[in-house]
Amino acid sequence: MSILKLITKGSRIFDGILNSFAVVAGIIIIFMVASVLYEVVLRYFLGRTAVWVFEVTEYCLLFLAFLITAWLLKEEGHVKMDLLLNRLNPKNQDKIIAVTSIIGAMLCLVVSWGSAGKVWDAFQMGHHMPTPLFPPQFLILLIIPIGSFLLFIQFLRRACLHLRSWRAT
Repeated sequence: MSILKLITKGSRIFDGILNSFAVVAGIIIIFMVASVLYEVVLRYFLGRTAVWVFEVTEYCLLFLAFLITAWLLKEEGHVKMDLLLNRLNPKNQDKIIAVTSIIGAMLCLVVSWGSAGKVWDAFQMGHHMPTPLFPPQFLILLIIPIGSFLLFIQFLRRACLHLRSWRAT
């Protein structure tokens, strides 16, 4: 298998992972809406509360942020300085996007590496979240290095795409 075919296959697999994470994020949003609605019905119609809803919703928000960011970058959905970029010619646009993508990739790698160490420490020490549900801390924090690493890879892919485009113009 040639290196180009290997890269193409790896890219398709990576895109599949990002798309799967986007679907999971959508399911999480639906779950959050349903659980908050459940809490509202319990509170206002039955005078009771579901203690778990607030805590689980907090965890869901953390997971949403790290599940969807790499997919959003792939779709070019992140906020960017259009006002500045649109004033530049395409070659300079590609140059700026490539440089900022490399910077973003390096920052994501640092976050991924550092958070992976924290997750490993929490796993080894057996730490739990100091909350009513008392879940293992590493399970809640695990999404941070995973999501950051996926974002690192997507930033690199974006940088390569724009470097190729810059060289071609």
